[in-house]
Amino acid sequence: MATESIQDIKRRIKSVTSTERITNSMKLVSAGKLRKAKAIFEKTNENSHFITNTIQELFNSGSEIPQEYLAGNREIKTTAYIIVTSGRGLCGGFNTNIIREAQREIDADWEPPVIVAVGSKGKEYFEKRGYNIHSSYLAPPESISFLETKELSTPILEMYDNKEIDEVVLIYTSFISTMEQQVKNEVILPFEVEKDPEFMTVNKFVEYEPSVEAVFNYLVPKYVETKIYSAVVESATCEHAARRMAMENATDNAREMLDALNLNYNRARQSAITDEIIEIVAGSEAQN
Repeated sequence: MATESIQDIKRRIKSVTSTERITNSMKLVSAGKLRKAKAIFEKTNENSHFITNTIQELFNSGSEIPQEYLAGNREIKTTAYIIVTSGRGLCGGFNTNIIREAQREIDADWEPPVIVAVGSKGKEYFEKRGYNIHSSYLAPPESISFLETKELSTPILEMYDNKEIDEVVLIYTSFISTMEQQVKNEVILPFEVEKDPEFMTVNKFVEYEPSVEAVFNYLVPKYVETKIYSAVVESATCEHAARRMAMENATDNAREMLDALNLNYNRARQSAITDEIIEIVAGSEAQN
């Protein structure tokens, strides 16, 4: 009986050791990918702020701003949701949190939503529940190019201009730190730009050609493309951080299990040795 118990514990130790090696390797791979993704995200974030600041300057410098892109210009009926998830699992609650937030927003709508899925996890979830997926991007998020972002955003902008949709909402994971990520729900069209009362006091004159309206209309698509691209890159950074954390926790749990199994193994061996000694002593006494 003791021998069978020892063999069973040895098999479990071998299995858990194999799992621990796999999770530790995945943790190291995710840590390397996280460093690269974080560098790309920080660079992209600078470009996004530049375009946003330029639009702010345009809005404060003239009165020829097209109203169709500004909040309050139309009644919100149909909403397009750009939902950024990952294409793989083993990253804790990363995908679950995004999908839960997206589902909450969709459930609050009266009209059927227009869904753009970035990442296969979100696409699979909403397809299984009967939602129509307008378009999707299923390659790893960190490999997305700005051109591919444009291919995603152009049909959405056309639908907005044709009044087929009234709002564009971006749902993704925001990077706060390596240890913390947070689901973000951001309306990117129409957007709110408030007049800055101190803007006119700045001693700066900028002339826009051919007009403020033309420059504004040119910048809006770039703004949407940059916001989507930045969100996908940031979400990829969060995915690698979440997977690194999940694999680190799994590795720690596996090591704790190994410690407990080794303790049980040593106790079982000690018990088996004690039983053998007792049998030898009992046999010796019987002969005498």
